[in-house]
Amino acid sequence: MAGNTLGKTFKLTTFGESHGAAIGGVIDGCPAGVSIDIAAIQGELDRRRPGQSKITTQRKESDIVELLSGIFEGKSTGAPIGFIIRNKDAKSADYDHLKHAYRPSHADNTYDIKYGIRDHRGGGRASARETACRVVGGAVARQVLNYIGIRVWAFVSSVGSEILTTNYTALNPADVESNMVRCPDAAVADKMIALIDQIRKDGDTVGGVVTCVAQNVPAGLGEPVFDRLEADLAKAMLSINATKGFEIGSGFGATEMRGSQHNDQSDDTGNHTSNHAGGVQGGVTNGQDIYFNVAFKPVATLMQNQSGVDDQGNAVSVKGKGRHDPCVVPRAVPIVEAMTLLTLVDHFLRNRTSKIG
Repeated sequence: MAGNTLGKTFKLTTFGESHGAAIGGVIDGCPAGVSIDIAAIQGELDRRRPGQSKITTQRKESDIVELLSGIFEGKSTGAPIGFIIRNKDAKSADYDHLKHAYRPSHADNTYDIKYGIRDHRGGGRASARETACRVVGGAVARQVLNYIGIRVWAFVSSVGSEILTTNYTALNPADVESNMVRCPDAAVADKMIALIDQIRKDGDTVGGVVTCVAQNVPAGLGEPVFDRLEADLAKAMLSINATKGFEIGSGFGATEMRGSQHNDQSDDTGNHTSNHAGGVQGGVTNGQDIYFNVAFKPVATLMQNQSGVDDQGNAVSVKGKGRHDPCVVPRAVPIVEAMTLLTLVDHFLRNRTSKIG
């Protein structure tokens, strides 16, 4: 199976399945001498872990990371950083009824077509459980980027029809963790929580949007053709389970504007008077804030009957069992941050060798 590695200079390779013994990864390319705060890494995992509130899956995983290599006396050595996270609360029997049945809108059928074999227990490699490894990689990337002051934060900006319309510049990042849905506006957060809770009781699911902001990013990161910064961000975000859309800066709203409205002009001091570009011009960062939205679909596993087929092509009725998120966006916030951090640190380290002097 190809495609398990992200990055060119700072690389993260992940392994493991949802119901296997453990998941884990290898971080290669981390510079030597970086102070590694293990508690901070664990703190990021705690933000993503299951069972943290009534609006998330009730699977109880402590998600304790075990760092195996690449760190000595609290600092990175430059060697690969290996880590594992053991699975403690997998209940594979919840998936016995899916051994031969394909769930609607899951990877069950496509995996069978591609590989001729699949792990039906929680989706195997296709499970969002794998994203815990990305959070570890992102937490290490954050500690590298701390040296140059880059700040990355994300928040839930919509759940179904409940939308936060306040611009990120008027929000306080410290408020993101003040509620279980991770929306930095308390009034809107209450509405989002109520909606998710009702949909959960209905045995249904709902989607939403996570907005991410990267600040103090130096100008000059990214490449002008295939490795454009926004293109790599888009790939990183769309590699996250359940994502269906990505837009940076003005995004699709730009289609309703004229060029005279959309262009980020400069004042007499050389500063931009707007940021419709979202901090990236021609694939390269311009020093302004990077901001973008990531759209997540409703979770495909429903606690109600749906029509599907089995591996013999017969019609079957499929109903979810066990523990599943009614909405993924609250737990997706640290994952979006992690993928942003991994993309930025990779381009930052690449950029160090792009010119002499």
